[in-house]
Amino acid sequence: MSPLHVEAEPAELGFDAARLKRIDRHFARYVDEGKLPGYLVLVARSGKIVHLATQGKRDMEAGLPVETDTLFRIYSMTKPVTSLAAMMLYEEGAFELTDPVSAFIPSFAEQQVYLGGPARKPETRPATAPMLVWHLLTHTSGLTYGFHNLHPVDQMYRDGGFEWGSPPALDLAGCCDEWASMPLLFDPGQAWNYGVSTDVLGRVVEVASGQSLDEFFRSRILEPLGMHDTGFSVPESETERLAALYTADAAGGPVRNDRFGRVGSTLPRVLAGGQGLVSTARDYHRFQQMLLRGGELDGARVIGSRTLRYMTRNHLPGGADLESMALGSFSEVANAGKGFGLGFAVIDDPAAAKVLSSAGEFSWGGAASTAFWVDPAEELTVLFLTQLLPSSTHPIRPQLHQLVYQALVD
Repeated sequence: MSPLHVEAEPAELGFDAARLKRIDRHFARYVDEGKLPGYLVLVARSGKIVHLATQGKRDMEAGLPVETDTLFRIYSMTKPVTSLAAMMLYEEGAFELTDPVSAFIPSFAEQQVYLGGPARKPETRPATAPMLVWHLLTHTSGLTYGFHNLHPVDQMYRDGGFEWGSPPALDLAGCCDEWASMPLLFDPGQAWNYGVSTDVLGRVVEVASGQSLDEFFRSRILEPLGMHDTGFSVPESETERLAALYTADAAGGPVRNDRFGRVGSTLPRVLAGGQGLVSTARDYHRFQQMLLRGGELDGARVIGSRTLRYMTRNHLPGGADLESMALGSFSEVANAGKGFGLGFAVIDDPAAAKVLSSAGEFSWGGAASTAFWVDPAEELTVLFLTQLLPSSTHPIRPQLHQLVYQALVD
């Protein structure tokens, strides 16, 4: 396995080398000022890496630097992998997007919707429509996250042991049954809310394929793409490569958090398709290149080009954007001009989004401030890896956009 390295001079691929260095100067200040422990940034165009930089520490206490083979918790950057897995099964006729989730997880057959009242005694009514597989892929299911702290149903999730994890006695099937027993925030399809939809989708993948989620990932996605360092656990021999996890203090600085950051050498009880993977820059870069190339990399096709194109268009009703559809105040994604496809945010209108980008760009990020995007119009992929919770601590993602695109001059 060849080490990650720069593969082309900036000018060959339409970049100004001096302008690219602005990325490093800008984010190095985050490290120097104690706002990030460390980071890795990778920019590629036409499949070739044109910029690769690391800065700071993967483990501040041990003094270990971020290196190109550092292992990172990618949290919600797991979601595109799970969404891809589901759509691979869709291509095989395992389900229709309009199939009810209850066909795979019977506990979702009779959903209730929150009407009012406190978390301990909510008023509910039956949902007016069933939750469909499409709702899981688009986050329009009515499911939520406990860590939002915005709604009484969020509190119900926390009371049930679902905030930054799950109750230790439950596996993925058990978690899904618990989530099914809690009210939805709204009738499926009526709004957009970030929640456990992709974790439930991971269970659909298990039931539809007859494989555990880790086995499906390994045999159908990770091995074909050569993503050998990606998984739900880290072998004991590789634990020194794993970056420590930090949470932001009141000033936005990193404080080590080993409780949230625990990753075992054996599989966790819950295979969380919404948040559970650990990966490296090399592996996720390969995942991005497969996406940029329409579902194929180095002769291995994991999904059809038309399917992927369908996944990366805006699926919100009536072409709505996240600003108009998102419930609550999830400001990192609730942008004008940005819609949501099947597992990815999608830029429809860069001017409305108020950040340098291209129409058709698709992306997502993770809770520990990681981010990626793929821009088919520019044949551009960008990856940023660090380990600071929550991702709203610093405006890394819009700043990275402006710094990458200003360096393109062709």
